[in-house]
Amino acid sequence: MRQQIAAANWKMNLTYSQAEQLLDNLLSKEYNLNANRKVVLAVPFPYLKLAVDKVNGKQGIFIAAQNCNTKKSGAYTGETSVEMLQSLSVNYVVLGHSERREYFNESNAFLAEKVNLVLESNLTPIFCCGESLDIREAGTQNEFVTVQLTESLFHLTAEQITKVVIAYEPIWAIGTGKTASSQQAQDIHEHIRNSFAEHYGQKVANEISILYGGSVKGNNAAELFAMADVDGGLVGGASLNADEFATIINALK
Repeated sequence: MRQQIAAANWKMNLTYSQAEQLLDNLLSKEYNLNANRKVVLAVPFPYLKLAVDKVNGKQGIFIAAQNCNTKKSGAYTGETSVEMLQSLSVNYVVLGHSERREYFNESNAFLAEKVNLVLESNLTPIFCCGESLDIREAGTQNEFVTVQLTESLFHLTAEQITKVVIAYEPIWAIGTGKTASSQQAQDIHEHIRNSFAEHYGQKVANEISILYGGSVKGNNAAELFAMADVDGGLVGGASLNADEFATIINALK
């Protein structure tokens, strides 16, 4: 079975003491995690060391950075390198979130550079893709997402691509309270997997985890995750509540 992942994206939220309390609350709960069921917590940069130390020794729970720079080091004030993340024992890096694309003008080509560097550093990219409302209403979401994948990922070898986690995020369903139906989620996830199959073959495509990232909550996670090509979720607001995120974790296949 493909890896099933409940990934939390805390975004730019919580004070240090609030982050510590949330971590303690999350880690106090029981989860049935194994090689195929994982939790990834993408916390703000100032809390990475705290989070890494908290989850040390906890089976199936890993820490992600929410971004990284395209350079290994240098005069880039305010930026964070993959070498810094490695030195903290961070395991994953979220790349290409819609907010990074929209607010910081990150292009598909720019994200390809980040993907390369993260993989070279033996970290796992969680690569985000997805469409805005106007594209969805025009019915061209499949073509739009295919371009994102092609320009940022399809230069990778088959061995490399299986190390990438995909997070499909319908931008129109992030923070709006709207959620794609479980069938809508399945349809676009199936398209994404078919795109990988066309480029790399079905065997490789079947190994790639594809997460759904549009207003996943405790009350819809089980239905979404039950879809054949939905391998978990990238969770925003609901991940800031320990009880609700625990429900989401326990909804993994």
